[in-house]
Order: sequence, then C-alpha cells, then structure tokens
Amino acid sequence: MELAKDLKSRQEVRDLVEAAAEAQKVLRTLNQDAIDRIVLAMAQAGQRHARELAEQAQAETGFGSVPDKVIKNEFASKTLWEAVKDLKTVGILRKDPEQQVWDVGVPVGVIAGIAPSTNPTSTVIYKSMIALKGGNTIVFSPHPGAKACSLRAAQLMAQAAESAGCPKGAIGCISIPTMDAVDELMKHPKVKLILATGGGAMVRAAYSSGTPAIGVGAGNGPAYLHPGCDLRQAVADIIRSKTFDNGTVCASEQSIILESSNAKAAEAELVRQGCCILSEADGKKLAAHLFRSNGTMNPKLVGKPASEIAQLAGLDASARQAKVLIARERGAGAEFPYSMEKLCPVLGLYVVENQDQALTLACEILNHEGSGHTFVIHAKDEAVIRRFALEVPVSRFLVNTPAALGGIGATTGLFPALTLGCGAVGGSSSSNNIGPLDLINIRRVAWGHKNDAPAHTNAVLPKADDQLVELLTQKLLQKLM
Repeated sequence: MELAKDLKSRQEVRDLVEAAAEAQKVLRTLNQDAIDRIVLAMAQAGQRHARELAEQAQAETGFGSVPDKVIKNEFASKTLWEAVKDLKTVGILRKDPEQQVWDVGVPVGVIAGIAPSTNPTSTVIYKSMIALKGGNTIVFSPHPGAKACSLRAAQLMAQAAESAGCPKGAIGCISIPTMDAVDELMKHPKVKLILATGGGAMVRAAYSSGTPAIGVGAGNGPAYLHPGCDLRQAVADIIRSKTFDNGTVCASEQSIILESSNAKAAEAELVRQGCCILSEADGKKLAAHLFRSNGTMNPKLVGKPASEIAQLAGLDASARQAKVLIARERGAGAEFPYSMEKLCPVLGLYVVENQDQALTLACEILNHEGSGHTFVIHAKDEAVIRRFALEVPVSRFLVNTPAALGGIGATTGLFPALTLGCGAVGGSSSSNNIGPLDLINIRRVAWGHKNDAPAHTNAVLPKADDQLVELLTQKLLQKLM
C-alpha cells in the first residue's frame, strides 16, 4: 500500500537527517583548508547558476524580478565567499598566551534550514555555505510555493561540495514539503540547530520545537528623512531599495517619516523621481486589496511591481505608471494598515511636527511590528544620528543607504547575510547578520596558572553596633510613616 503524503514526507526527512548525520561525522574531521575548498566550489556554483536559479524562482513563485534575483544569488555566493574565505571556523581559532587559553571551533552538527518563498534560492546558497564553512551539514525545508527552485539550488550546492571532497548527504532538501515534514525536521533528535527564515508562525514553531534555534522576526523599518539630509539622494535610495526585487527583502523600508518643515519638498521629490502619493480614497482602496481581514498581507500582491498592484486595486493611470505607491498614514497599530510590513513597492507616509515626534513615531511603528529588525535615517548631523541610535529598538541602524541593500550588508560594512537576527527585543536569539561563527560552538582549553586563588578563612566580620542599628531603623520608620 502506498504511503500517504504526510507519512512519505516524514520518512523523507528521517532519511535526509540520517544521511546528514553520517556526513557530519566525516566533515567534522576536515581541516580548514579542506573546508574552504568545499565552500569555494559552492560559491563558484552559485555564481555560475545565478541566472538559471533566478529565472526558476521567479517563474515558480511569481515574486520579484529576474535581474534582482540574479544579484541576490551572486550576493549569496560571490560576496559571501569574499567575506568568509579567510575566516577561521574549525580547529584552533585563537591562542591567548597571557591567559593561557585556546579557542577551538566545534561544529554544532546537523542544521535544519528553513527557506522562504521570497528568497528561495539565494537563501539556500547562503545557508549551505555558512553551514559547511562551520563544518556542519544542513537539511532544508523549502516553502511549498518554491519547492522546485529551492530543491534545485540545494542539489547544485551538494554537487559542487561533493566535487571538492565533501561527503555525500551533507546538503539535503525535502522534496515533499508538508507541515508534518517541517515538524519532523525541527524535532528530530539528530538536528542540533534550526536556522529559520520565514513567516512569524514558522519562526515561533522553530523556537517552540525544543531544538535550539536562530529565527528572525518581521521587518517593518521606518525611514526618517531629517530636514538636513540630502533629500534627492535619500529619495533615490528609498526607491532603489523598495523596488529591489519588488520589495521582498525584509530589511527594505516600509514607511517614510517627514517633518512638516521638509514635507512639501520631500513629497515633491518623491513624485519627481517616480512615486505616486495616493489620495485618501485611493489609499483606502489599495489597503482593502493589500491586506486580508486578519491584518496579514495578501500573498497575491507580494513581490509584484507597483504598476500591477495599482491595476489590481483599480487605481488610476498615474498610479499604474509609478515605481512606488505611497499612502498617507496617521498612526501605528492594527487600525493603521500602512504601519504594517508590506513586501512590495508600497510605503506609508507620515508627517510629524518635529524630531521628538519623529523618534516617538519610529519606536511606535517598530514596537507594533518589526522591533529588533531595521531602521534607516537620512541625516548629516551626527548628534541627531546618535540620539536615534541610542533609542530606536533595532539591530540594524542604517545611515544614508538603501535599507534593503544596507541591511543585508551589500552597501554597508555589515556581514553579508540573508538571515537577519532581531535580538531579544524582537524575539530572536541573536541580533547578528547570521554567519558561520553563529553556527559553531567554542571549546575553551584553559591551563591552570593562577596561584593567588582566595583561601578559606575563618575571619569573623566586625559586629554591628546595636545602638547605631536601632537609631537608623527608627529614622527609616519615621520616613516611611
């Protein structure tokens, strides 16, 4: 009798994890040079197949654009390799002769990699490389709507790794993605860490699985345009970011905050560079199509260009020609739809009276959704930047850069990553741009060399003065009465 789909998927997971566990026994014995040869081969394969995977991802999901997905795949392979090629991750990482301590890199073991539909191939390339760079193996659970392209990416990574000496089974991918399969993978006793990228429900499931996890929360980054900023460049950065792969990067801007003193000029610049600021009526019309009754985004509009979204929402010709659609908003919360994350070229627009209100509003938006993730400020005044940096609850505070590209490390000095930790404030176990060092443990070898350890003593502490204690107690009681 043929097994049901859920049983097949569970059995597939068990087989993949067993194979990964066996491969890890070999992989953990390899030295840094051998590991690096494997990861380099993977990077070269990712770059070589960047366009093929981009075309397959766009065709399967309908999200984003092929040219931008090519850039994502190249970023996840070539750019990532440049960042990790000289990184020590296995064996003795560091010796401290003064303290007589060695740091030894130890792989965590088999990793469960959750891949989202918005970045289905670049995430697989990236997670495969950082996993194996740390001497780990990885089994992917792809999104059902992107299973073919994620599977293809995993197969290409596995083939490249094996050609460079990696044991077979080190990179696996579920071909029958079901909720039962995800559950089996995350709770399998041989899976030692979950690397989760996806929706809120998936990340919560990872953290509640009983297996250690690194998960990321929703992005919902506001962009504050300080009156002293380079307005033309700031608007260009926002448009570049929000149109990159049609807004599917979680670090991309979700709203713009202006002060009344520069609002008119900023709005004129937004329109001049190709944005459409909607009327109140059109803003409501768009919101009705953009969000479902439960407040979540309509998946049919994820990663679509602004022109298509405008047409689906029945907006006029000017909106259908826009690069980005902008709707005015007044607050943050469930009753304010444009204060939510929008994975498409749509932005909320706020106008406040002063810097104090801008800071308060930015925090309110992030505390409603997106805390711990990303914020971007366009400003020249370092005192203003410092003030916001000390207050805004994010892990990536970006200055004068497109947020989508700056957040992942493409236009900033941040580590190049497609999994962006949100820290404790965002419900994440890490605030890092996740890299290989997040996927290893450090074994510390320490010599005993301190001969001045505290000795046992029978010394008696001086007895308290009873009269003084009574006097102080009376004074304290008088103050409390």
